[in-house]
This record gives sequence, structure tokens and C-alpha cells, in this order.
Amino acid sequence: MGMRIGGTGIGRAGGGGRAGVDPQSIPLVRGYWQELRRRSGGALPRRADIDPRRIGDALTCAFLAERIAPGMARFRLAGMHLADLIGIDVRGIPISTMFDFESRARLAEVLAQVFTGPGVGEVWIESAGTLGRQPLTGRLLLLPLRAEEELPLIFGCLVTEGEIGRAPRRLSITRSAVEMLDTAPAGKPALRIHLPDFAAAGFDPAPPPPRAKPGRSHLRLVKSD
Repeated sequence: MGMRIGGTGIGRAGGGGRAGVDPQSIPLVRGYWQELRRRSGGALPRRADIDPRRIGDALTCAFLAERIAPGMARFRLAGMHLADLIGIDVRGIPISTMFDFESRARLAEVLAQVFTGPGVGEVWIESAGTLGRQPLTGRLLLLPLRAEEELPLIFGCLVTEGEIGRAPRRLSITRSAVEMLDTAPAGKPALRIHLPDFAAAGFDPAPPPPRAKPGRSHLRLVKSD
């Protein structure tokens, strides 16, 4: 399966992917995404900014996903490791398909925060061992991209440790975290409101309010016939 991000085609990486992938793929993908943010002054990267050659060692477990509903996203592009986990090409299917039923509500909550926060989501996962399958552990990284004309996108990475064995492997969430982001451009000055200086503009200052005489009311009733 080929993988194309930002207009550059990349062939299949990582071989068959029957075993887990390099856990350093997570910091590699996140570090590259953070580099793209620094280049844009703190704004979220765009899909077109991503050069797959910069994450060559992580391509087999990297993916792009698009939001299809609040808390739901489907894979648009994905490396072979994800296909090995589920047993089919994952393009076009929801991310939740890879998770057991009990974990899907929690996954939806994380996805919603990543898209709307925006935030960086991390999900720790496992898959219990059964007949013909060894236990798996791993992590899912979810990084928001700048929404433009297309649907909001996530740039992500899913790594596992352990032999995959017989597919499909259903994943369970053991814990999750979302780090909210400040996407305001760096160095942008705070909004300040200045009151006009009438004297500097050549206007006379406004006269002070009249002072009432002691013991007498400054209000009076005027009767008109």
C-alpha cells in the first residue's frame, strides 16, 4: 500500500509489520509536528506542510484521519502496521473499529477534545492474549492539523509492542490524556483599550459637575401652567 501525505508519494514501509514497531516512532512524529508549529509561529500545521520523508522510520504506523462527526474520525491514509493489526486496509473506516466496545466512548471523548480544544491526545492501549495471540501493549498519538477547506484532520501514530499474531486485534484503552494547546501566534500583543486624551487633541476638558449648596437640595420642581 502506498502512503501519500502533503502531495508526496511514499511506498510501503516497514515490511510485513507482523511484530510491533519502534516505540521511538511516537516521539519522532510528535517532534516533527512540534517543529512545524514552531515554523508557523505556534499555529497548527497544515496537511500540505507534512513531508513524509521527515518521518521515514515511522511511516508504517503513521496515519491521517478526518472528522466525520463529533467524537468520530475515519482513516484517510495509514501505514501497514495498522492494516496488520486489524487484518484489512483501514482507509475509510472509523478509528473506533480498532477498539473494543467498552473503549469507544472514551476514545470519542479524546477525539472530541483533540479536534475542538485543540489538544494533543495520547491513549495507552492493550490487547489481551488469547489462543494464537500474545498480549499487546502500545500507544496512540493524536495531533490536530489546521482546518482549511476540507474536514478537520488529525495526524497520528499508533505503535504496539509484541507479536501481532492472528488478526484482527481489538484494542482496549487503559488510560488517556489530552494536553490543551494555545494556538495564538507567538508574540501577538495583548489587546489594550486607550481612553482618548482630549487635551492633547485640542479640546477643552469637560467642566466639573455643579456642587450642591450645603443644606439645600440641588433638585427643584418647576411648575408650568
